[in-house]
Amino acid sequence: MSEKFSPTLRLADLNDFIAPSQACIVSLKAVSASKPEKDEVLIHKREKVLPFGKLVNSEPVKISLKDCLACSGCITSAETVMLEKQSSDEFLSRIKSETAVVVSISPQSRASLAVYFGLSPSQVFKKLTTFFKSLGVKAVFDTSCSRDLVLIESCNEFIERYEQHKRADGEETVSTLPMLSSSCPGWICYAEKTLGSYILPYISSVKSPQQAMGTAIKHHISKKMGFMPQQVYHVTVMPCYDKKLEAVRDDFVFPVARQGENVLEATGLKIAEVDSVLTSGEVLDLMQLKSIDFNALEDAPLDKLLTNINGEGLLYGVAGSSGGYAETIFRYAAKTLFGKEIRGSLEFKVLRNSDFHEVHLEVGGETVLRFATCYGFRNLQNVVRKIRSGRCEYHFVEVMACPSGCLNGGGQIKPKTGQSAKDLIQSLETTYQQDVVVADPGENPIVRSLYDEWLGEPGSEKAKRYIHTKYHPVTKSITSQLHNW
Repeated sequence: MSEKFSPTLRLADLNDFIAPSQACIVSLKAVSASKPEKDEVLIHKREKVLPFGKLVNSEPVKISLKDCLACSGCITSAETVMLEKQSSDEFLSRIKSETAVVVSISPQSRASLAVYFGLSPSQVFKKLTTFFKSLGVKAVFDTSCSRDLVLIESCNEFIERYEQHKRADGEETVSTLPMLSSSCPGWICYAEKTLGSYILPYISSVKSPQQAMGTAIKHHISKKMGFMPQQVYHVTVMPCYDKKLEAVRDDFVFPVARQGENVLEATGLKIAEVDSVLTSGEVLDLMQLKSIDFNALEDAPLDKLLTNINGEGLLYGVAGSSGGYAETIFRYAAKTLFGKEIRGSLEFKVLRNSDFHEVHLEVGGETVLRFATCYGFRNLQNVVRKIRSGRCEYHFVEVMACPSGCLNGGGQIKPKTGQSAKDLIQSLETTYQQDVVVADPGENPIVRSLYDEWLGEPGSEKAKRYIHTKYHPVTKSITSQLHNW
């Protein structure tokens, strides 16, 4: 039955460098080998004797995709997991229905496809628009819009935290600094499942660009397109398999209403901000399945409703291939808190290794801001230990689970024959900045219109309702004490 779930997804990809735990807390109750329900998967267990002497048979266990974010360990690192709801088959079936399918593409995925096909990111974006619309997609957008929205909210949140960090007389209060970025679902999953409640207050409450895009489309843009939220099927193209897990979090599902005679009536229906996620590699697989000569496709006009593009046809970008959180917030904080406007590029100092960088601001001989970028779990665990012991000197840390950041996500297109992973990353970093004009997120006219028409002001109650979220420590069950099954 595996051919029904092409392309397949392995838990080793989902882990994104998180070492598997010893067990899964999901019940081992066997079920019949029937077709999974939507986001459920069937996992076949090999026969094995557990420590207490019970023989586990090879009947399948039905596990919801959501359980990947609600357990104390991975399901298994040796089996293949088929994700029906998060597949290209589901994507194509939705296009055939009456649903309005909208696709949002991440800049990291554009870079991955650009390197593979030898094109620029803007050419890839235009050809992807042609490709998706030839399949029946209604609109193709750019998640750089939601990235800028998220950066603005993150800047505002950092200022609030920094000012709360000290009393008026300069004495420190209970601190929620350093603020840790929240856009990486692999890191969030690790924090909730392994680190627990002590680390969660430090994590930014701002949603990732993927989820901010989802809430903008479902709550605001859908109306401008003439659709109800439940009529829109939103698909994102991402560099990371963990984005599939992020999309099915209960925190990112909301109830919808319908218009009655005089009031909005509850329907009892709940829909997701992001309905499905395809990785960069899965989009390539889809094109190959359709026998598409991608380079030969025409360049389609871009949908400007949610696409970061200026009058010269350049895309708005930020410094930093993983979203530019550290650099953007550092510049904003330096200007807002200390009146220091930083021009030119920031000089990040490489510390322990190439995946850990630091930058600081001095005022009057005193270091007033100290930021870091921390990629990969080896570096992350060092930061976490310092926070736990109260010895962390940073005010903000940009955290990404993957070494080298989002461009190296597990869902990106793999190196070609004879190409090393290091060479591929270097090509991706160079290509990522092509056709991009680096600008302050606040200068983005589309983001300004989102605030003017929908959210109000940065940090407003409406912005916190739609663009912020919460995190939850996951309690381990007794099953997590067992060995791998």
